[in-house]
Amino acid sequence: MTVSRVVELEGHIIDSGTMQSCFGLIMDLGGSFTVEAFDIGRRKEEESYARLLVEADDEDALQTIVHELHQIGANPADPKDATFEPAPADRVVPHGFYSTTNHPTDIRYEGEWLTVDHIEMDCAVVVEDGDRSPTGEPRAYTKVLNAVEAGDLIVTGDTGIRVRPPDRPRDTGGAFGFMKGGVSSERPSESTIRKVATAIEETKNEGGTVLAVCGPALIHSGAREDLARLVREGYVDMLSAGNGFAVHDIERDLYGTSLGMNTETLDHPRHGHKHHIYTISEVIREGSIEAAVESGTIESGVMYECVEHDRPFVLAGSIRDDGPLPDTITDAIEAQNAIREQAHEADMVLLLSTLLHSVAVGNCLPSTTRVVCVDINPATVTQLLDRGSAQAVGMVTDIGTFVPILADELIGGE
Repeated sequence: MTVSRVVELEGHIIDSGTMQSCFGLIMDLGGSFTVEAFDIGRRKEEESYARLLVEADDEDALQTIVHELHQIGANPADPKDATFEPAPADRVVPHGFYSTTNHPTDIRYEGEWLTVDHIEMDCAVVVEDGDRSPTGEPRAYTKVLNAVEAGDLIVTGDTGIRVRPPDRPRDTGGAFGFMKGGVSSERPSESTIRKVATAIEETKNEGGTVLAVCGPALIHSGAREDLARLVREGYVDMLSAGNGFAVHDIERDLYGTSLGMNTETLDHPRHGHKHHIYTISEVIREGSIEAAVESGTIESGVMYECVEHDRPFVLAGSIRDDGPLPDTITDAIEAQNAIREQAHEADMVLLLSTLLHSVAVGNCLPSTTRVVCVDINPATVTQLLDRGSAQAVGMVTDIGTFVPILADELIGGE
């Protein structure tokens, strides 16, 4: 005796490989399926539809299959309202709570679909009725576990939840048509960078916001002045980095070095190894990076341009930090929240030569956000994709090559 459930697939399910993934998943988990309906889009822009009868030996096995199918966009054909339970205490979620993907998601509440606001992976979904919602209408939104409050109405199970992965049509058009995901060092770098530049221009022309997530290797490699140009000219609207990035950027201004090395001559000046500590001391003396810019102590660089042109930045601290700078957020939860706020505002994100910050920011992004990850180490890019940021395009190349070419494409050479 078997149990069964009917699920539906809609969109570019053939070109994106979603249908094939569903077939393989069902069989790998010991189930079987029958295709009850299949309407194929016969032009590149047309979508397809499939209805599958999924069968398994028992209810637990079926539930596992349906849950996994749900994560890649297969939804029950007969949707019911989602199930909810109140959080029993602060930071405690009910057993069996629904853990989100980073795909656009809807929750069925009192017969209506509510789009989940601020979608990101690995969160709980909270639903508020009209009486509690500030808009007077029911709403659904994500909360990280440490933000859950006692009494929050938390979505549980998989019923009444609709996940909508971004389509991957055969011909996407536009600058991001080249973005098929994956990682390669074989792509022609200059032509790919040109397409990234066009995508940034498209984002800005649409009124969108570009976030740059940067590691200190960008400063060490000599790309500092070019990133500063991108900030100054408005192609980078926000910056997310660690204490080290800001320290070495300011060190370059004060002493002409980055971690004690002259990035132009590659010389190591006498006592250069102390320059980053001296830099931190000078900024602490001023009270903040902004104060140091206003006093004239800092006169150039990425952080200088952020202050001068009112580009918000988040510096998230780590256990390795020297100092740190007074602007560095040393509380991990506070830093996460600041990064999350930036990520929710971004329409395009450049992840530039930083593993930990790339994964951290990537985990906060919905799958609809344009993402480009650049690193000389392919493991950085593959780890980002493996952690769920499947929309990211990875370029394995030197950041000291990428940023100057990108700046020249957008602004022109200086």
